[in-house]
Amino acid sequence: MEVILLERVGKLGHMGDVVRVKDGYARNFLLPRNKALRATKDNKAKFDAMKAELQAKNEARKGEAGKLAGAFEGKSLTVLRQASEIGQLYGSVSPRDIAEMLTADGTPVNRSQIVLHAPIKLIGQYKVPVELHPEVEVIVLVNVARNAEEAERLQRGENVTVRRQDDGDEEAEKAAAAAAAKALFEEGAEQPADGEEEAAEEKND
Repeated sequence: MEVILLERVGKLGHMGDVVRVKDGYARNFLLPRNKALRATKDNKAKFDAMKAELQAKNEARKGEAGKLAGAFEGKSLTVLRQASEIGQLYGSVSPRDIAEMLTADGTPVNRSQIVLHAPIKLIGQYKVPVELHPEVEVIVLVNVARNAEEAERLQRGENVTVRRQDDGDEEAEKAAAAAAAKALFEEGAEQPADGEEEAAEEKND
């Protein structure tokens, strides 16, 4: 389906562009949210007539978003979740979760503004884009951890999985050393002592 964009839409195009998109994307997202019109002859004329008004409204919304962007500067969220030893969450962190936390923190947004294409399913620190306007995007740091201490380590830039990995390497080294010592001992036990070897030779003679 061909549509006329009424505002900038991601990498799709800018206001006034006529672009071809999948029918489902147009019907389920672009058209119901007034982000585009079907590219018919009548709608092209309609767009030309309302273009100046759309541009003025867009600039006003862009200005408001620019002012709001300052409130997001340096903003970070801490999300505590239960997770396995390797950091796999028992559940996930969704755009709705992030939107609700931002709203509760005094920066109201809705989940459609959270640019997260898939839920977060591992502990760690994530840079999550928030689209305040099609031309104004801010970044929020989201620290997903098992507890407050782990969250603080993430905020300091630490990798909370390093210790576990090191512990595993240390255990592996210990196991390898023990196996080598055991093998050496068994090898030594199989060799006869000097006296036993000489006595065996004399007996054979």
